[in-house]
Amino acid sequence: MRCPFCHNADSRVIDSREADEGATTRRRRSCPKCGRRFTTVEEAVLAVVKRSGVSEPFNRSKVIAGVRRACQGRPVDEDQLKLLAQQVEDAIRATGAAEVPSHEVGLAILRPLRELDEVAYLRFASVYRSFTSLEDFEKEITELRARHLTGGTPPLPGMQDTPPAVRRRGAARAQAPVDGAPATG
Repeated sequence: MRCPFCHNADSRVIDSREADEGATTRRRRSCPKCGRRFTTVEEAVLAVVKRSGVSEPFNRSKVIAGVRRACQGRPVDEDQLKLLAQQVEDAIRATGAAEVPSHEVGLAILRPLRELDEVAYLRFASVYRSFTSLEDFEKEITELRARHLTGGTPPLPGMQDTPPAVRRRGAARAQAPVDGAPATG
């Protein structure tokens, strides 16, 4: 690291500390030539490559803005949007790639958005995946219902998570006498 005072090409690290929950590293340095000390901050840059080939730094606020449109009129607050953006960034950084295609950012948004709000997920997916017909929506809704049957996220009110016969049997069991006590009601 070049000294900002005498422009010597070499410096010695005296101390290193993580900052911003490990996202950055602050290093205290000393120049062997002039003896002055200075601090550097290192941050791993995550770049997103757009379809046009242009590369730009990952921006959580862009994720939030895109998801906010899909969540319009839904019971989703700003804190939930910020958490979703953090989850997306963490998932992308976990790949270890310094540059990711914008397409992968969209894929990283879909999973946490589906868990947050399924209606917003359908809205986002319909634009992101370019739904062109009612069948595209029906297929996605069928997959959402299948997730509920296999133990995925809890179903939304009104969505059937178990067949009616199973629900009736479960209700009958709930009314059965417990420990030999007579049934009431």
